[in-house]
Amino acid sequence: MTDTGQGTSPSRGTSLSRSEGMDAHLVLDRGTFRLDVALAVAPGEVVALLGPNGAGKTTALRALAGLTPLTGGHLCLDGAALDGAPPEERPVGVVFQDYLLFPHLTALDNVAFGPRCQGASKSEARAQAARWLDRMGLTEYAGSKPRLLSGGQAQRVALARALATRPRLLLLDEPLAALDARTRLGVRTQLRRHLADFEAVAVLVTHDPLDAMVLADRLVVIEDGHVVQEGTPSDIARHPRTDYIAQLVGLNLYKGQAAGHRVRLDAGPVVTTTEDLTGPAFVAFRPGAVTLYRERPTGSSARNLWHCEVAGLETHGDQIRADLKGDLPLAADLTTVAAAELDLHPGASVWATVKAAQAHAYPA
Repeated sequence: MTDTGQGTSPSRGTSLSRSEGMDAHLVLDRGTFRLDVALAVAPGEVVALLGPNGAGKTTALRALAGLTPLTGGHLCLDGAALDGAPPEERPVGVVFQDYLLFPHLTALDNVAFGPRCQGASKSEARAQAARWLDRMGLTEYAGSKPRLLSGGQAQRVALARALATRPRLLLLDEPLAALDARTRLGVRTQLRRHLADFEAVAVLVTHDPLDAMVLADRLVVIEDGHVVQEGTPSDIARHPRTDYIAQLVGLNLYKGQAAGHRVRLDAGPVVTTTEDLTGPAFVAFRPGAVTLYRERPTGSSARNLWHCEVAGLETHGDQIRADLKGDLPLAADLTTVAAAELDLHPGASVWATVKAAQAHAYPA
């Protein structure tokens, strides 16, 4: 497995034995694509799988659910091997991206479906479902069918349905993707609260870094079917180890050889940094740490100076992001006023500076 950088132990501070939580090595071959991912997750821990499209996130989740069989490796949950067990025999709850509620059933009966399948009587299953809907703040919608529910309400019904079976593994596949931005904010907060109360293993698949940062205790980043980095959200945000992760958390990232406070980048230039290191190193800095000038600055205190050309401009939040090429390819963020005053446009010649205090190095 690729070097993962930051610590990989479960974030709740307990070592994971083979008799609790999940111990998985997912190996799956599909034509030219090979998934090879190891996951150890403690009870009560929420792990988010992140990665670009086609990285293997959903394939990993389907393998955990038993929907796609493994070709190698193993899957143990609370000490019991699940290799080869059919989906209906696994203590697994799944919240799908589109929720997949039964359209002909009320919210109450959707949630009661799982307990009924586990042998509960109709009255007991409906009583359990009512308790779960109450926890989700949906008691008044118990008699409503899915078509009458908002996106946020449907998401909570789907979560209640998954939790009503008391799973030992909860899988969430892009659980907020179908929501509009305004609804997503409130539902994300509610989902975080429910996951904090969940005592078993939870695995979340998402492409949204904010969802992952808010909902998960630990991030596992997958690229090309392999883990490239894992750690707490703050670890990942501070020390990205691939271009994909750097773009995800909004940093300029480079690799090179460090000698003291100077790192000679593989891309050519030397960057002066805060840290004192020796050997292979990454250098990262925020686009907002970059200052642009149309003429070479003479009084700037910045230790790092590069001559660049504007390759493109785009709106990025409430700022303008300039994509620069030249001595060092980089992204720079500036206000619309600053961009206008500099008369920035594709092809414009600029000088880019970054103070050493804002350029951070860490071992590669």
